[in-house]
Amino acid sequence: MAGRALAVPCADLDTLPMTSAESDGPGRVDRLLRYPVKSMLGEELPAVEVTERGLAHDRRVALIDRDTGKVASAKHPRLWSRLLTVTAQADNSAVRMTTSDGKELWSTDPGVDEALSEIVGRPVFLTDAPPHEAALDRADPEDVLRDHTRPPVSARTGRIGGGSPEGTFFDFAPVHVMTTSTLARIAALAPNGSAQAERYRPNIVLRTPLTRGFTENDWIDRTLHLGTGLVLRVIARTPRCAIPTLAHGTVPADTAALRVLAEHNRVTPTESMGPQPCAGVYAQVLRPGRIRLGDPVHWA
Repeated sequence: MAGRALAVPCADLDTLPMTSAESDGPGRVDRLLRYPVKSMLGEELPAVEVTERGLAHDRRVALIDRDTGKVASAKHPRLWSRLLTVTAQADNSAVRMTTSDGKELWSTDPGVDEALSEIVGRPVFLTDAPPHEAALDRADPEDVLRDHTRPPVSARTGRIGGGSPEGTFFDFAPVHVMTTSTLARIAALAPNGSAQAERYRPNIVLRTPLTRGFTENDWIDRTLHLGTGLVLRVIARTPRCAIPTLAHGTVPADTAALRVLAEHNRVTPTESMGPQPCAGVYAQVLRPGRIRLGDPVHWA
């Protein structure tokens, strides 16, 4: 999935007042993205059904490390950054994975585990069923910022899916939302003047009025109505790890994707956590529905 860079003038978006459009709702659906294999590149969609388990086929399967039993995640880039060289696309029966050199694998292929093990350089197997008390390793973002020339060696182990239905592979919650206002603010603060949504792996990008950056910080416990019947409740700000700094297919590595947040939006994701570099928000699904590009979004 090629990155769509968002380049904006380096204005101070935080000083702009709210508009009447934003007071009625945060905007319209600008992009829809899903990632059928956890930590692989994903696909863009014109429309999608959303249930309590998130966008249809999102994080449908994941790789499990045969040696440790942990879920493979590029949050530990020294082990798993190669996942971000493979693009995954889903249909109703299987997931197709395409390598950077164009080789195709299907989740139903007899030798898919061996082929994926060769790609990532570790023994893995593909599954749609998370292990009991599924866990993954997450490199400390501060280590990434201290020495961006080398992927962190150490990582903390944590459980997945604290805000998700049982049996899913989401890091925390089933839907991840970002706004174009936040992407514009990151771009304004970044040395290269651009920001790619792909680095932050949202499901829904909302086109918002250019009011101020990081507007999602104020959405906790608010309810969003989208598309045909879909209702989301925002439950947490999204803390950021090493993943935004890594190369995503043709999108090059860039430590500024995390450093900007560490310097300008270090906030508490939830009451139980200390300040973290954040961008976007996590949401749970209160009522399933269908959304399309261009759908308006309203507050409850």
